Amino acid sequence: MSIGTAKPDSVEMENIPHYFIDSHSIHEPLSAGEYAQQAGLILKSLFTKHDSVILVGGSGLFIKSLIEGIDDIPGDDDVRMKWNAIYAEKGIRYLQEELCSKDPIYFEKVDQNNPVRLIRALEVIDITGMPYSLSRQGKLQQNEYTTHYYIVNHPREILYERINERVQQMFDKGLEKEVRNLFPLKNNQALNTVGYKELFAYFEGSISYYEAFKLIQQNTRRYAKRQLTWFKGISGAVWGTPTELHPIIKQEIPKTN
Repeated sequence: MSIGTAKPDSVEMENIPHYFIDSHSIHEPLSAGEYAQQAGLILKSLFTKHDSVILVGGSGLFIKSLIEGIDDIPGDDDVRMKWNAIYAEKGIRYLQEELCSKDPIYFEKVDQNNPVRLIRALEVIDITGMPYSLSRQGKLQQNEYTTHYYIVNHPREILYERINERVQQMFDKGLEKEVRNLFPLKNNQALNTVGYKELFAYFEGSISYYEAFKLIQQNTRRYAKRQLTWFKGISGAVWGTPTELHPIIKQEIPKTN
């Protein structure tokens, strides 16, 4: 998934140790909670050698799980596989109806078009026998590190222009071939993401090549908008623009307590 996920290449990673790049198989779904546990172990090791570590995001939920802790909710591979099979057979509408019936409170909060979120909720409901919204009230212990947020914010019109250009570059690099090679695994959770699901729809004949291309641009813009909304809710974050980074550069990154 190198092109579709825009992994940094060997030149970009030169002399800079990176983690969680080419580290997990698409056959091994990584939840936010599992990420927090694995990344937490890496942080613990890194902080024995360094005063500061840079976490680059990315998914707001994964960042939150590592920094603030996340609900300690059980999981079961067999139950998850059952709901994945139901989704493959009956589609997202069935998942929506099931979750709305079993937990209307969480249903109103969740991204109702995200099957991964719906399946996770239905999985926990099956395991615990109670609404997912109740299971989400517990928290894992937060990490012991002092955290500072620095956000590079493009003006909206420039951001959207760059997104459109980036999608074109991904196609130029061979995105269609990369996705076609993964088509037999299209029901895998890791592949239910922007850049892959739209081309899967094209391969299945439900939309045209042009529509897939435009949808990837549109859905990427929507994702970027959700990212901005998430990060705007972080108090004390230092914001800068690509042409005016001085709010970030002038601040010395404080050492961890």
